[in-house]
Amino acid sequence: MLNLVLFGPPGAGKGTQAHFLAQSFNLVHLSTGDLLRNEIAANTDLGKLADALISKGELVPDSVVISMIEERLKKPRSTVGFLFDGFPRTVLQAQALDKLLMKHHSKVSVMLCLMVDKKELIDRIYKRGLTSGRADDIDLATIEHRIDVYNDKTAPLISYYESQQKYYPIQGMGTIEEIAENLKHTIQSIQKKHTHHL
Repeated sequence: MLNLVLFGPPGAGKGTQAHFLAQSFNLVHLSTGDLLRNEIAANTDLGKLADALISKGELVPDSVVISMIEERLKKPRSTVGFLFDGFPRTVLQAQALDKLLMKHHSKVSVMLCLMVDKKELIDRIYKRGLTSGRADDIDLATIEHRIDVYNDKTAPLISYYESQQKYYPIQGMGTIEEIAENLKHTIQSIQKKHTHHL
């Protein structure tokens, strides 16, 4: 199986690239944000619990997110693996994901991290904010804070995946097509190297 963890700071274009990768490599795109919204919309027990927490402004606990992911892992599918987008965000979540995949006789194949200069990220988010109307996208202090929080939280995760030889930084500057090609080539070269593992 090919299980990818896609990482990148706010404004790195993760959503666009995740969609492209899922199609290119026949993967199930698992965005924890989308999963939560789907559970809430379907009014499942997990959805009701998540909705109650979110409406109070609280974070959904790891156990709930892991349960949602496990539900998806159990479903029959014709794909070759999963693309995790927006999860794991902490080392504890990464460990929980490893345990969960092991239970299903699988593992994370690679963690791809989009690398983009801070100045470029701020420009991108600000421009996006002008068209999207999202208030948190046009306040420069908020944008900077979001990038700093991402960097603080992801540093330990990079070490975690690096220690497993699964961390691959990807040049995230350039056009959407160029970044997509960088990601595609990296995955293809990893597949060649690890054919007997994946």
